[in-house]
Amino acid sequence: MSPYERRVRRILVSFVAGFLLFLGLLAWAEHRGLSRFWLGPIFLFSTVMMYAVIGIRGRTTDPEEYYVAGRRIPPLYNGMAAAADWMSAASFISMAGGLYLQGYGGSEGQAGGLAYVLGWTGGFCLVALLIAPHLRKLNLYTVPDYFGLRFGGRWPRIVAALAAVLCSFVYVVAQIYGIGLIASRLTGVQFEIGIMLGLGGVLLCSFLGGMKAITWTQVAQYVVMLLAFLIPVSWLSYKQLGQPAAPLVYGARLQKISALEERIARDPAERQVEAIFLRRARDYEARLRDVDAALAQERAAAQQRVRQLKQLGADSDLVFEASRALAAVPRDAATAREQWTRAMQESYERARPLGGIPRHSQPFAGDPEGSPAQQEAFDLTRRNFLALMFCLMVGTAGLPHLLTRYYTTPSVAAARSSVAWSLVFIALVYLAAPALAALVKYSVMQNLVGSSFDALPPWIAQWAKVDPSLISVADVNGDHILQWGEIRLGADIIMLATPELGGLPYVVSGLVAAGGLAAALSTADGLLLTISNALVRDIFCHEVKPQLRPEQRVILSKFALMAVALVAAVVASTKPAEILSLVSASFSLAAAAFVPAMLLGILWRGANRTGATAGMVAGLGITIFYMLANSPGFRAFVGLPPGQQLWFGIQPLSAAVFGVPLGFAVTWGVSLLAGRRT
Repeated sequence: MSPYERRVRRILVSFVAGFLLFLGLLAWAEHRGLSRFWLGPIFLFSTVMMYAVIGIRGRTTDPEEYYVAGRRIPPLYNGMAAAADWMSAASFISMAGGLYLQGYGGSEGQAGGLAYVLGWTGGFCLVALLIAPHLRKLNLYTVPDYFGLRFGGRWPRIVAALAAVLCSFVYVVAQIYGIGLIASRLTGVQFEIGIMLGLGGVLLCSFLGGMKAITWTQVAQYVVMLLAFLIPVSWLSYKQLGQPAAPLVYGARLQKISALEERIARDPAERQVEAIFLRRARDYEARLRDVDAALAQERAAAQQRVRQLKQLGADSDLVFEASRALAAVPRDAATAREQWTRAMQESYERARPLGGIPRHSQPFAGDPEGSPAQQEAFDLTRRNFLALMFCLMVGTAGLPHLLTRYYTTPSVAAARSSVAWSLVFIALVYLAAPALAALVKYSVMQNLVGSSFDALPPWIAQWAKVDPSLISVADVNGDHILQWGEIRLGADIIMLATPELGGLPYVVSGLVAAGGLAAALSTADGLLLTISNALVRDIFCHEVKPQLRPEQRVILSKFALMAVALVAAVVASTKPAEILSLVSASFSLAAAAFVPAMLLGILWRGANRTGATAGMVAGLGITIFYMLANSPGFRAFVGLPPGQQLWFGIQPLSAAVFGVPLGFAVTWGVSLLAGRRT
């Protein structure tokens, strides 16, 4: 072991010991009466400042250090940094939520939570075997560099740079959205202000030191993530099962969850809730038959309600509520069509048994031996499961910010070893995620369902205040008892609310939030660096100002990083979608854009510039088209009728299942044609 590695190991051991001491002090302070009002901000600012100190100490203007951390990161630590960079808010915050909401096998419209676990981990096999060692051997700085070197000319590099910007921007919006959720929950500030607080931490980590600073902050962030995930899962497992090793013992809960699902499905009160949602869905469907007339009628009724209350001298609270209802009426037919379509689809979903949530342990929906409808449901669910797993696996092999991590190792052998370490560190979290989903679902079914609305725990209202899409409860049938169908949980709430669901001390809630913040910050750092490098180094400095000195390029990259971060924060503040959906979309975009041309460039000498450019454009184009054509918001915006036009029943998040084969075919075919002409 070199002196450099020994020094790094001493620093890491000191950091872990110091962080555990910090946790112990906060637990002691809570036990002695420290208010939750202070615990949350202490966690937020202490961890962000800790990362900022590492980022400031790693500041540099040297291009080799800024872009690839001097190519001297040992495999073990690069594996930790890659695990932190790749897991992101989707893995830490949302993956357990996906397993909770979709079960293992999913349904006709959902691929199933196990597809995320298998797809994301399986992708590292492709990275280790086919891509990372080859890219490291070329001593490059960015992924577009590979396309410029392998195929020559400007267009492969430009298309690759623009594709890197697109898929990384979608990904970073999801991370900043997660930062806003956590920061606003910990501090009590508005969601938008929470985004800006977290954004300051992102910039402090990445602005000054580039890849050098990001690498070491990601190592620290991985430690925080690992502790934040395993401590609450182990604690919850110990409370429920008497054993802390959750991945080994949680299977006992699966049988009880199945029994509770059966009981809920037969409950008359639950069926009453389902019938109410079915009526609501049909009401929205009737409105959508003539949107203009229904909108005019709804607006007139709301206006009449306000006038009547004012004429009768009603209480000001009633007038205020009626005025809010009037303001909530869609402003035009296009907005009404979009909102009512979304509400109709959600109501139809919640009108299904178990509120539309698949049974947790079922392999796939439907029955391969049942009626034709059941057989079709089984085939459709299995098809979507495999399609999403394929997209996530191939997308992992194409993510620019992940592949850049393996440029930082000292050698090709170290790059291979680094990928193996990444898998080890990821598996520590991924083996616990299914256990967490099962333990939380059992806790909700056993302890929350059947409670009186007057006795609901306060954390429900607190999280709903942060974002109503995270959690909502409503007494749909008016019996003042909470049914399973009256709870609506978002995937992003399951992990973050685990300590409160399990009745754990608030210091554990702060730790979980700090872990989620670390996951989002670590990935956002790498993504922002990828975007700024693509814009500045791969496009601007090649096409506009090739005479810029390396130091000037680094400075320009820093300011581009800041500008992109601000734009991403603005987009994230609109809450465009759940974290898991945004991240899955970015994996599909990366898979279709990069992998066909990259693999053919590595494995086939006949791949050429024209074929690579055409293949990237074709694969990415069909993927974007399929996603937009099946987006309710986009369809409403362009005036298309509601509903989806799916190919083979494949959900839009798995659009790369069409883009990747097309990219391979076009790259191969056009390369052959172009080669014959020359």
